[in-house]
Formats: sequence, C-alpha cells, structure tokens
Amino acid sequence: MLPTLRPELNHKLFLRDPQETDLGRKIVAASVQLIDELGFEQFTFKKLAHQMGSTEASLYRYFENKHRLLVYLISWHWAWLRFQIRFHTHNIADPRQRLRLILSIITNAHRDCATTPELDEAALYRVVVAEASKTYLTHEVDQVNHEGFYREYKGLCADVAAVVQEIDPAYAYPHALVSTLLEAARKQLFFSQHLPSLTDVPTPETAGKNILIFLESIAFSVLGK
Repeated sequence: MLPTLRPELNHKLFLRDPQETDLGRKIVAASVQLIDELGFEQFTFKKLAHQMGSTEASLYRYFENKHRLLVYLISWHWAWLRFQIRFHTHNIADPRQRLRLILSIITNAHRDCATTPELDEAALYRVVVAEASKTYLTHEVDQVNHEGFYREYKGLCADVAAVVQEIDPAYAYPHALVSTLLEAARKQLFFSQHLPSLTDVPTPETAGKNILIFLESIAFSVLGK
C-alpha cells in the first residue's frame, strides 16, 4: 500500500498552508469538485463559500485569488504524479522498462488513489485535463515562474528526462520530449472527449490504453525499440 501523500508545495502559492487545517483541506477538496462541475471560468470564491457553508473571507485567508488556487491544485497533481512514479519505479534497473511504466502511470492518472483519502483524484485529473494550461498561459508567466510556481511540473519533467538520458545519453532533446509526452497525455484525452476530429484516440473507455500506445510510439520511435 502507498503511504499517504502530503506534498510540500511552494509556499508562495498560498497565504496559509491549506494542508495544516481542517478548513484548508475542505477548501482544496471542495474546490476540486466545484471547478470540475462548473469549469474554471464560472468558478468563484463566492460560489465555493456557499457550497461549503463558509464565507469568502475565510477562503481569502488561504489563497490570494482563484488563479493561485488553481495553480495550487495543478501543482498538487504534478507532485502526486511525481511521487507515484518514484514509488513504483525506484527498484527497476532497466531505464526502458522504467519509461514504459512511467508512461503507464501518466495515462492512468485519471483513477482515484488511496493516498489521497480527502481528495477525489479522478476529479482533480479532470480539472488538470481541462484547466492546466491556464496556469501558465498568462501574461505574468515569467514573473510567477521566477517565483517557483511551476516547480512541481518542472521537477516531474526533469525526473522523466533523466530516464530518457539513461536510455540515450546522446539524445539532444530529453526535456522537450518529456514535456511533449506530458502535454499530449492530457490534450489527447481532452480532444477525444470534446474535439474528436483532432485525435485518433477513441473515447472514453479505451482512451487511456490508446493514449499509452500513442505515447510509447512517440518515445520509442525517437529513442529506439
């Protein structure tokens, strides 16, 4: 069984660490459910406070605004995924086998997990698929990147890129390959659900399996069978 996960996220994402209090944990769990239900554009702290039976002022004691909350949630997901990969691959010597397992973990991220008993991991992944790009497609991306807002995503990419470099030390684009695979995993799922003419991945039952095949075909056509 996996140990319960409590990721240490960038303290600049929040005003008060929501993992330290019951209210904070409820804010995180309820925000995942509401963003999943309404979408980020329609989500507001007023609606979240109403759903929780709380006040907007209590939410603002934890997060400066809803965009910071979204970055926090997406960062939480990347930290969770990084933990899953490290836990399941640490004793696998063959880097090719490790990369195949990593891609399998990435394409199964839509499943709920026992390590997050207070959080609906499946709902969080739906939020990641639909909303993650909004965390960095902003005018302030350079400033907040300098403040470490994307640390968890970049750390995940670096971990997987290190495996790519083990497979082929001469390959010149390990980080570009890994970020492409991570983006493709969620965007192909989004396309299969909403814009099917942009993908060849069927929806929805076999999407994960077919996305895995697609990602492996990219990775190992570059790195060799």
